[in-house]
Amino acid sequence: MKSTVERLSPTRVRFNVEVPFDELKPDFDRAYKSLANQIQVKGFRKGKVPARVIEARIGRGPILDEVVNAAIPRRYEEAVTSSEEKLQPLGRPAIEVTELADGERLAFTAEVDVRPEITLPDLSSISVTVDPVEVSDEDVTEQLDNLRARFGTLTGVDRPAQKDDFVLIDLSASVDGKPVEEAQTSGFSYQVGQGGLVEGIDEAIIGLSAGEERVFTTKLVAGEFAGRDADVTVKVTAVKERHLPEADDEFAQLASEFDTLEELTEDLRNRLARVKRMEQVGSARDKVLDAIVEATDVPLPEGIVQAEVDAALHDAVHPFDHDEEKWVAALEAQGTTREEWDRKTREAAEKSVRSRLILDALADANDVTVSEQELSERIVFQASQYGMPPEEFVRRLQEAGQLGVLYADARRSKALIQAVRQATVVDTAGAPVDLSEFLGPDEDAPGSSTESSTESSTESSTEASTEASTEAAAEDSSDDAAQAPAASGTAS
Repeated sequence: MKSTVERLSPTRVRFNVEVPFDELKPDFDRAYKSLANQIQVKGFRKGKVPARVIEARIGRGPILDEVVNAAIPRRYEEAVTSSEEKLQPLGRPAIEVTELADGERLAFTAEVDVRPEITLPDLSSISVTVDPVEVSDEDVTEQLDNLRARFGTLTGVDRPAQKDDFVLIDLSASVDGKPVEEAQTSGFSYQVGQGGLVEGIDEAIIGLSAGEERVFTTKLVAGEFAGRDADVTVKVTAVKERHLPEADDEFAQLASEFDTLEELTEDLRNRLARVKRMEQVGSARDKVLDAIVEATDVPLPEGIVQAEVDAALHDAVHPFDHDEEKWVAALEAQGTTREEWDRKTREAAEKSVRSRLILDALADANDVTVSEQELSERIVFQASQYGMPPEEFVRRLQEAGQLGVLYADARRSKALIQAVRQATVVDTAGAPVDLSEFLGPDEDAPGSSTESSTESSTESSTEASTEASTEAAAEDSSDDAAQAPAASGTAS
């Protein structure tokens, strides 16, 4: 086999591959064996039909198709691995058969995005500023009130509904007199002022007593009438107010393992401080990555960026049964446009791809590896985000061919941890911030595995903001994962 490489751009190459027919004999043998098991010829047992008989029965064309379809992926991989440039492909190649001379040669080209050469900045020159860890009395009081709310009781009241009351409501909606079926509900429990239900609902409920109703107009953001004004009728059937237990020693004993309120509040203060420390670590991670990205010139592979945009579009229109007109109407109802969405999505995709490429380069430069234990920890963490058992999560990843993506993400996370260790992190007062409690001890040896025990703690506070795609519904996880850019090596 002969292969050459043409550099089309810093992020795209074309492999030109030529395979003599005598090297395709194993592929022909496999094709004949496969076809022999698919056809039946009188006088021959299934799977034992000779090659000449198969050709006489189905012709030469189908056999060549079988050989070419099987041979090209293997020969492409051989061309990649034998390349002197040590290229790392990103995504799937675009294959074109340029010559198929029966008995002589098979020639094809394969265009594919590749990881560009990246010159990394001196990480010791990176300096970022994060907010200091401060826990106020108001923060502690808020946490205590939240805990009291968990032990609160609801009591029916004979008065108009107010903010923070709990109400039972019946809802119905219509557009131009036509009922909106998906907007009909009864006996729905709602806390006034919590939002997230439908715009205008709180203003409509406040002032209503049990048995009273009100009609208001709002714009629908989903469903058949997305983007249309609807007349919504809300009827209050019950009004309840929540009574909180007194914050005293008795409550502390009821709600915790502590005997006094003082001990409970001190524990809440310590927990809040730890959460804020974790948030500080997450902020440092994000800012160090942003600083590295800002200081690094990265040519972007357009195919990978576009794949990310396409995946985002798929996720966006999915709730609208992939009806783009309804989705665009919903965007307009939210005060934006398709053009604005396209712009922001492409910017986000470019930043995401640029960040991944830089982290891959950092991981390569520091010989970062991921142990089996570290990968298992990440699987358990990710599975919990989807609300499914780890075994089920792994099965779906395998079906979608995404286990390699999970490994690559874990490797990038470790590379970023090492970068944060090398960078300078100070608070807004200029005081150095010691992150070793969460990042683990600093180890100079490249490729050292120091992060496994700390990664999950830092991710727990930052994963939601840095990997928002994992918030997709569990039942769609295989489908969504299949839409992600395909991995080849450490591609995606």
